[in-house]
Amino acid sequence: MSAAPDETLAIGYAALRTSVAAHRIDRDIVRLAGPDAVDYLQGQCSQDVAGLAVGGTAEALLLSPQGKMEAFVRVNRTGDDQFVIDTDGGFGETVKTRLERFRLRVKVELELLEWECMAVRGPGADPTKVMTAAVAGDPSVLRIPVAWPGFSGFDLLGPATAGGGTPDAWVGEGVVRCSDGAWEAVRIEAGLPLNGREINDSTIAAEVGLVERAVSFTKGCFTGQELVARLDSRGSKVARKLAGLVIASESGESGSGRGDLPPLGAEVWTPDGEHEVGHLTSVAWSPLFGSPVALATLHRRVTPPAAVSVRWESGGAAHQLDAEARTLPLVEDGSS
Repeated sequence: MSAAPDETLAIGYAALRTSVAAHRIDRDIVRLAGPDAVDYLQGQCSQDVAGLAVGGTAEALLLSPQGKMEAFVRVNRTGDDQFVIDTDGGFGETVKTRLERFRLRVKVELELLEWECMAVRGPGADPTKVMTAAVAGDPSVLRIPVAWPGFSGFDLLGPATAGGGTPDAWVGEGVVRCSDGAWEAVRIEAGLPLNGREINDSTIAAEVGLVERAVSFTKGCFTGQELVARLDSRGSKVARKLAGLVIASESGESGSGRGDLPPLGAEVWTPDGEHEVGHLTSVAWSPLFGSPVALATLHRRVTPPAAVSVRWESGGAAHQLDAEARTLPLVEDGSS
């Protein structure tokens, strides 16, 4: 089990919630360019990329022909026939391979870029005030707005040496650099799913709340459209859905910032112990709740808000904690 939080976590978390903080996040970047780039990408992803102006950005899904998710991505139009597609770290090759799979007799080129991402979030995340002058004027760095519940700001995406420095130098020295733990807590509270965590090759977009954000139903056909459209016409009723969990601290010291975190993969059960309804895919300590928070895709027999229990084994001992499954986001507009 992982140790719960320290002072660094609390400082970074407070900055994310009340002012502004920066964090270097792991993103993979794929460049797609060529005379057929617009038409080709339009037919491959769920978003209306043809409608994006140069400089525009949109979240999108790459689906299998059966409608299951292969990757959750962000599409950034950088030219009339050029796009930069970024996704969670470790999934760039997946995106590139998926886009190459149907590339037949089309004039497009794909390449992985050695770029970095510096994320800036919080009520004070104004790019005109927190960026350094060197990077503010560097056209190789993309400034991408981000708007998740309680988790708004922008991302800086570009070559690691842009502006003559490192990604850390892209943001003013006075901006708090938050820890991985603080970043993970706010991501979970916002309900942001990650490839390889909440999203895998058996995931349906409606299960993780991405249809409204990342699918256009007016753009025309795209690979995997049939399943998404059919479910949408039926009210996106699926057998399981992503939920947030607020978990009792194992130490019993709620609000103290002390205790241990359940591991990834810990099972979620109904309180009566009759049914296993999911497992934890992300977990972190939340200074706001004074306890662990987590994400889990839960069977429809659990309708949040609802009591559940979290179970796991460690060192030959069985552990069980009470928890409450809640709708996402867990935090919106800075309150619980």
